[in-house]
Amino acid sequence: MEFSSDNWAGASQPVMDALSRHNEGMAPAYGADAVTEAVTARFREVFEIDVEVLFTATGTAANALAMAACSRPGGLVFCSDVAHLHCDEWGAAEFYSHGMKLMPVAARQGKITAQDLGAKLAACPEGSRLGRTVALSLTQASECGTVYRPEDIAALTATARQRDMLCHMDGARFANALVHLGVTPAEMTWKAGIDVLSFGGTKNGCWCAEALVVFRPEKLRDLVEHRARAGHVFSKSRFVAAQFDGYLADGHWLDLARHANGAAARLAKGIAASGSARLAWEPEANEVFAILSKEQIARLQAAGGRFYEWSKDGCGPDEAMVRLVTCFRTGDAEVDSFLSHL
Repeated sequence: MEFSSDNWAGASQPVMDALSRHNEGMAPAYGADAVTEAVTARFREVFEIDVEVLFTATGTAANALAMAACSRPGGLVFCSDVAHLHCDEWGAAEFYSHGMKLMPVAARQGKITAQDLGAKLAACPEGSRLGRTVALSLTQASECGTVYRPEDIAALTATARQRDMLCHMDGARFANALVHLGVTPAEMTWKAGIDVLSFGGTKNGCWCAEALVVFRPEKLRDLVEHRARAGHVFSKSRFVAAQFDGYLADGHWLDLARHANGAAARLAKGIAASGSARLAWEPEANEVFAILSKEQIARLQAAGGRFYEWSKDGCGPDEAMVRLVTCFRTGDAEVDSFLSHL
């Protein structure tokens, strides 16, 4: 019963097949190969616009390099107070941007509102000693398994645009958000005001494949140079491209996310119906947050359940909130076993 994280899963078979298929023969290095060119063209089809695509090894690198490319002295970056950028990336954004400051905005179930962002910006007037407003970063799907609607994103980016800020999206679970909403990638990104996307594949069936998808290159000065200096230019770029080739072909990436989301919905339904545990909130992607008794947690772990205790918010003295993450390999039997032991 593995619910620790979707990055514990391996790679999907079509992704592995693509890696093997593109392993034949010789190919130019550093992104000059035909596979990288073809995958870049595929990204342009997916997003319905002429984008720049730069591969990185990790989502942390993609996020941090986006911040580096828009950095300014005394720069302020606004994000949710639970954002991966803020809580889990070891100060990478601050380091690569030469000291830009992260300004956390209080989130509700992982998401911030345009109203709260506006209030935070108002507390940082132009010309103040706090610094200059530079960027907004949104996580889609959020760290709490919730999803911003396109109109939510548009309202947030419109607020940021009033201060000429770059608008970034951390899309580690981009596909999971997309299939939940049933909208197009364009509608969830550049049409809603996003300038650059950290497009994640690793959590959804790739082996090691992340990309910066740039919709407005003029907003990210010297991004190519920042990536090179950070050591994220792949010599054998074709192998990252190969993963995306298998991942994006025939809607495979959306099928993987749809399966993970479906497993989360099945798990959430069973928890809600158990009578002995409750959902912290309704999941919208592939992360379920539930409040369990300490006895239930111990019993599940003893039976082989793996998951993380998350917080005490909304919990009684003998309870804890847990995070349960499903993936493309989560089966019905695994979910049923968890619910049975619960």
